[in-house]
Amino acid sequence: MDALLAEQRFQSKKTNLFIILAGIFLTNAILAEIIGVKIFSGEKTVGLSPANWTFFEDYVLDFNLTAGAIIWPVVFVTTDIINEYFGKKGVRKISFLTAFFIAYIFIVITVVTGLPPAPFWLTVTPIDDAGNPFNINFAFNTIFRQGLGIIAGSLIAFLLGQLIDVFVFQKLRAITGPRKIWLRATGSTVISQFFDSFVVLIIAFYVFGDWTWAQVISVGIMNYIYKFVVAVMLTPMLYLGHSVIDRYLGKETSQKMMDEASSDTSFFS
Repeated sequence: MDALLAEQRFQSKKTNLFIILAGIFLTNAILAEIIGVKIFSGEKTVGLSPANWTFFEDYVLDFNLTAGAIIWPVVFVTTDIINEYFGKKGVRKISFLTAFFIAYIFIVITVVTGLPPAPFWLTVTPIDDAGNPFNINFAFNTIFRQGLGIIAGSLIAFLLGQLIDVFVFQKLRAITGPRKIWLRATGSTVISQFFDSFVVLIIAFYVFGDWTWAQVISVGIMNYIYKFVVAVMLTPMLYLGHSVIDRYLGKETSQKMMDEASSDTSFFS
């Protein structure tokens, strides 16, 4: 009876933990898709002039980033924590679930941007702050339909990045064992985010948009540098997350889950 109650408590804590981690993962991944359409200036954000660095004569490097890049490192850190406690199957489950919801967003945006606007809605904001005529329906559709390219690119980049992240993480874990969490987490994130940073821009803004290769490379490099730096900076948060989870689960339960996760090699089954 005691063994049964202990197993029930274990399964309950395991389920609750996955729900919390999945909620953090889903929220940040989907929010990044929605806000990713905006490109912002990192220099102007902190009150500086654009860097305008040039290389190979044709490429200009400013600190311009997609807005989604701000929170995307949180997704990869959460991936590493899920990988640590739930293994490849856990990452696979949340990755494909997130991909489904991203595709769902794509369909919903396609439908709602095609709906005819109510006449009174068009007159709610007839002019912008500068006094120029403003078509709110055109603005709405332009922003969200531009986001469709982001979503399509992100969906492919997301799945590719997740597959690479979980593969590298598990390979590093096989080498390091339970030690050096920072190495497998940062190593897998740095490698996977390189592909993620460029694939999404190529599909979203080069294939679906009108960007030049110079723009893709420039923004891609800045996005990757940002993600690399933030991934390193978030390493203490990874240890903090482990500490909180270990206290919640208990040392024995936590170790049991990590042992099960590390022995899971059946990603595609």
